[in-house]
Amino acid sequence: MKALVCTKPGQLDYVEMAEPELQPAHAIIKLQRVCVCGTDLHAFDGTQPYFNYPRILGHELSGELIAFDQAPGFTKGDLVTIIPYFSCGQCLACRTGKPNCCANIKVCGVHVDGGMVEFLQVPSYSLVHSSGLNASELALVEPLAIGAHGIRRAQIQEGEYVLVIGAGPIGLGTMEFARIAGARVIAMDVNEKRLNIAQTKFQIPYSVNALGPNVSEQIRQITHGDMPSVVIDATGNQQAINNGLNYLTHSGRYVLIGLQKGDLIFSHPEFHKRETTLMSSRNATREDFYSVIKAINDGLVNPSDYISMTVGFEQAKSAFSEWATAPDDMIKLAITM
Repeated sequence: MKALVCTKPGQLDYVEMAEPELQPAHAIIKLQRVCVCGTDLHAFDGTQPYFNYPRILGHELSGELIAFDQAPGFTKGDLVTIIPYFSCGQCLACRTGKPNCCANIKVCGVHVDGGMVEFLQVPSYSLVHSSGLNASELALVEPLAIGAHGIRRAQIQEGEYVLVIGAGPIGLGTMEFARIAGARVIAMDVNEKRLNIAQTKFQIPYSVNALGPNVSEQIRQITHGDMPSVVIDATGNQQAINNGLNYLTHSGRYVLIGLQKGDLIFSHPEFHKRETTLMSSRNATREDFYSVIKAINDGLVNPSDYISMTVGFEQAKSAFSEWATAPDDMIKLAITM
């Protein structure tokens, strides 16, 4: 079988590999769709933490279940996706229902080889039913679940002002689930094209350019002087993360979905006087996957809004390289296997 391997930063190569042989408590999927995400792009450009080369990228995926062991409720031929955060089941996080931040986690496409391959073997416990979604929709459940998990972590209340910094795919998904939760959502980015997408395609009512004049005053006016009670970073940019606290109201919650390699640097007095709740949001849980699938089936989220380009697997190498410097109005690249 053929795989697309990131052999080193900036380089992808097609490699012939043996097809996987079914292992106990595992399943084999014949891939149909794989989407490219920020994690893949960061791996490609050499800025992804927790990463070693060579690696087969890809964890936003769907495909046909062709073989399995210990997967009750599934049938050969089912269309499935996976929860791509393979957990140990033994650590305290796993034992308390938080396998998304397992102490020994192996993320598909990051710590272990991922889905840019014809056949992929995964733990059977990671399988997720399609529940009526098609292959393209199903491949987008995982990235949408990242935002849904962050919103659930933040415990959004109806009517709250929520500022989401970063209008990339993860940020846009986070905005959608904040909107579904009843929040009044403010989009922030440095790019006007992405802010326009947030407002026109995703019905986000407010937007602020982080490079514009009097940014804090703009946000203060939107919130009628209160400032947002929740600020969520979805940029993975160190400067944006360190600045985000400044936009938060007193008693607010600051949620970090975005990830970067550097240090968090806050003014302790600014942090302390707000009695800030600071939390990270890592990956997602099965509950989040189910909530995304339900939102799609209920017509609250349209996955096709996220796909800017679709290419075949044969074109994936060149398309991926071009995508690393894609125009600002591009959201997500999908690969048909």
